[in-house]
Amino acid sequence: MTAAAGYDYFDVVADVGVVAWAPTLAEAFAQAGLGVFALIVDPRGVEPRESREVRAQGESREGLLVHWLNECLYLHDIEGFVVNRIEFAVFEEGRVHSLLWGEGLEPGRHRVGTLVKAATFHQLLITESPGRWEIRVILDI
Repeated sequence: MTAAAGYDYFDVVADVGVVAWAPTLAEAFAQAGLGVFALIVDPRGVEPRESREVRAQGESREGLLVHWLNECLYLHDIEGFVVNRIEFAVFEEGRVHSLLWGEGLEPGRHRVGTLVKAATFHQLLITESPGRWEIRVILDI
């Protein structure tokens, strides 16, 4: 049985894909974000010591997702911030305001994984079925 919310990966030549699902679109976005950060560092070793705000806008759901994920990656690139929990203070059509809970990267303590450059629009899918939203996004690594 599949969990109500979660994320997994799928194979893509030279890149990596994340598939995320949840009962609501906001939760599916959060699971996609967690899936991206789990590639960067094992989230089991990340403690929610502090939060960072990430905001994004987009003219479509797909644009909003890509812009938001890339803002999250920018936060990681600039501050070395890694994440184990994501919440949305605002999740509206065209804009989001999220809180990412985690801490600064400590290579001696955190298991560092894959360098993720960006989320892409390539083969991006956001679908809804009864009680479930699913996101498939390819990441440039």
